[in-house]
Amino acid sequence: MKKLHIKQLIEKIEGEAELDFTFNDGLIEDVKINFGFYRGIEEILRGKDARDALVITPRVCGICNHAHLLTAVRAIEDGYTNAGMPVTLSSKANDIREFTLACELIQNHVKWLYMTILPQLEKYVQLESGENYAIKATYLSSIITKALAIFSGQWPHSSYAVPGGVTCDPTYLDVMQAQSLVDESIKFFEQVMVGLDLENYLEIESVSSLHKIEGDFGTLLHLMGNANMAEIGQSHDRFIVFGNCILSKPGKSIVTNVSNVDTKYVKESEQVGTVSKAVMYKDRLYEVGPLARGMVAKTPIVKNLHKRYKDSLLTRVFARIHEVAQLLDYSKKLLNNLELDEPSCTLDLHTQLGDFEGTGVVEAARGSLIHTTTVKEGRIVNYEIITPTQWNLSHGTKGQQGIAIEAMVGAKTIEEATFIFRTFDVCSVCTTQ
Repeated sequence: MKKLHIKQLIEKIEGEAELDFTFNDGLIEDVKINFGFYRGIEEILRGKDARDALVITPRVCGICNHAHLLTAVRAIEDGYTNAGMPVTLSSKANDIREFTLACELIQNHVKWLYMTILPQLEKYVQLESGENYAIKATYLSSIITKALAIFSGQWPHSSYAVPGGVTCDPTYLDVMQAQSLVDESIKFFEQVMVGLDLENYLEIESVSSLHKIEGDFGTLLHLMGNANMAEIGQSHDRFIVFGNCILSKPGKSIVTNVSNVDTKYVKESEQVGTVSKAVMYKDRLYEVGPLARGMVAKTPIVKNLHKRYKDSLLTRVFARIHEVAQLLDYSKKLLNNLELDEPSCTLDLHTQLGDFEGTGVVEAARGSLIHTTTVKEGRIVNYEIITPTQWNLSHGTKGQQGIAIEAMVGAKTIEEATFIFRTFDVCSVCTTQ
């Protein structure tokens, strides 16, 4: 059969992308991913004051802006430490940063579930449920971002994190308001998303217990099972995590074996036909994101799903939604243990260094986010941002196809392939920063 090439503009992601499919004998043989827009954030930062990164980098993305802020401030703090001025955060400042980041991840995962995956799955299986998923997404994401904004001052594009801590000094009333909003979010998760108490949901560890999940998540699993989608979308089965957070410690997982990682082995490379760059670790491709975090952390339910279905569409989707439960539980504990009597910031406002190099890493919603800054005489001479989507959407090399491309190869239709593509929670905005 003659090879067939079809180009498709992909929306219903963060930004948009163009996929160029090559069919051979009725199956997808290759995919080229093209991001056509470029904004040059790294170039804009050159020559700016070192702290300007705290205001500019959150503008990279409207969904993960907080992750960029925290990565930028960690890069500066790492630079100060490398230059001989160690930065130590109070537990209060650290817990506030952890809480606000958790809120951002929750709202991202929820929007992805209700604005992308569920509507696209219904379209794929030709089902019209009549559900207003946009209302559900807006309801929960607005509640959890209100909790975030109590500490950050606003969302998106807050700049409350500064070297040495945070600028906010919350009161007990602020914490009580945040607790109420988190409780409301948990109630929505329990009653609408899974039909289970949070505690009972988190006790699920075996694949045989998935039938207990009801609500919209249960509907999603049911539809995917009926459409025989449990085993499609497998990729290279290699995972990597660089951030240190409640969801996972840094590490890479290959055939369930977890080992250490170091950001010095991360390398970017140019890609033909797109303005995005590819990223590899020691010349190998790795998947980042919730599935990677679950595999490196050996989260029981993720590990057991992987044992049966490998790095499939089902395992990938489940891992992302499962993080909502983990993060809600974690957020509640953070607020309950917040030490308000501690200082918000351990550095004086005027404490600055003129020359340093630092790297900041944060586990953003889509995976490991890395910022590297080089500062001379107080000015940024080089700033590099490596986003999660760069890892997952690389074109690959001669010997290995990119993570998402490998997952799409073998699909029978464009509809099947683009659904697999969206399970990576694609962000072209960050990728073309």
